[in-house]
Amino acid sequence: MSEHRIDLLASADLSEERALALTKDALAGADDGELYLEYTQSEGLVFDNGRLKSTSFDSTQGFGLRAVAGEASGYAHSGEISEGALRRAADAVKSVQSGHSGTYAAAPARTNQKLYTDENPIGSPTFEEKVHLLQQVDAYARAKDPRVKQVTVSIVGNWKTVDILRADGHRVRDVRPLVRFNVSIVAGDGDKQESGSFGMGGREGFGEFIAETSWQQAVDEALRQALVNLDAIPAPAGTFDVVLGSGWPGILLHEAVGHGLEGDFNRKKTSAFAGLMGERVAAKGVTIVDDGTIANRRGSLSVDDEGTPTNRTTLIEDGILVGYMQDRQNARLMGVEPTGNGRRESFEHQPMPRMTNTIMENGDKDPQEIIESVKDGIYAVSFGGGQVDITSGKFVFSCTEAYKVENGKVGAPIKGAMLIGNGPDALTRVAMIGNDMKLDPGIGTCGKAGQGVPVGVGQPSMRINAMTVGGTAT
Repeated sequence: MSEHRIDLLASADLSEERALALTKDALAGADDGELYLEYTQSEGLVFDNGRLKSTSFDSTQGFGLRAVAGEASGYAHSGEISEGALRRAADAVKSVQSGHSGTYAAAPARTNQKLYTDENPIGSPTFEEKVHLLQQVDAYARAKDPRVKQVTVSIVGNWKTVDILRADGHRVRDVRPLVRFNVSIVAGDGDKQESGSFGMGGREGFGEFIAETSWQQAVDEALRQALVNLDAIPAPAGTFDVVLGSGWPGILLHEAVGHGLEGDFNRKKTSAFAGLMGERVAAKGVTIVDDGTIANRRGSLSVDDEGTPTNRTTLIEDGILVGYMQDRQNARLMGVEPTGNGRRESFEHQPMPRMTNTIMENGDKDPQEIIESVKDGIYAVSFGGGQVDITSGKFVFSCTEAYKVENGKVGAPIKGAMLIGNGPDALTRVAMIGNDMKLDPGIGTCGKAGQGVPVGVGQPSMRINAMTVGGTAT
């Protein structure tokens, strides 16, 4: 489909006037709510073991109707956009307002910000050109080093049109492209095998990501990581000063701290940060923001999924807790303003407070100075999976690339390192912050309450004192 914008109501032969009338009727007496319509196209190709392993193309559309009454909300959704389906949804959501008489909240402010293109990335390059690209990537990787045993390359495109109609007649539309390119390499030496990977993407076309220099750099980085891990020794266990690299290691910040700063957890007092507004929760120099306004970034949105323009929201400033991320419902219940963080995975889901691009700002230290300050520690460059308990703040993260640091010098690579700690406690142990902040390459997906949304992270290099490291050394 070549259109850059789709009118979902018109395509369903449902006039805006009729949709508005049904929405008004459904939300009469509600505190807030909206009709959310969505159309999505997605395409993915995976090349593995020298052949095209899988391809997919999907096209979906539907709506979600929400009525908010106090802390309760009624939600109904359908893959059929029609007057009949909307009537049935309206009947369903009215039940939440039984005995409730609210004043419908004012509409979000309008905005002219447009952070990404409307163009659909799926048709360019063509399917055949994408297959040829994946073949080229595979051949290049295998020719780089005889130790390459397996190459997996994927390319994914997504194009989503969102249309939000409120009972007050306020209507917002947004068109959201999203692409990702990823390469994973398994290298072997005798009976020993290790892997490395690199991905990149954003809210734009495939252009810069499939340029020859870009995909070759991605292959080189994935191979470098795999070969580093081939030489890695078992990680030690114990308490160490840890230096986190810049960029993607911000995923630890996202999980260990970011979720705890979302409004719903703090309103319900289930976050380790609940009730601490205005208090010191981190070392001096630690400033953390959530910024959904960075052009073309994976976590950015011109407006969130309630129609609120996204913002640059300061969460922690010089160690002091100053803000939470808010959707409209939690903001109203907490007596504050929405921050543009109301997000949902699709029309089948209700919005909730979610991160966009969560970033620690620069400090004043040279990254090399931070390394040289460590006598006996760990340098963590990249992370894989992790687990976090929002209530306690406890986390466990696995390092996919890490090194031993001895007497201020980066030493042998290590494998099997797990960083174990408590998010709020870790923030107080930040001892040095670098001046090299960078954003991740555009690969993050965040899960919460069964919903996944694209996000970004970023941070400078930093030193955290006395972290617990789980290792495999005997």
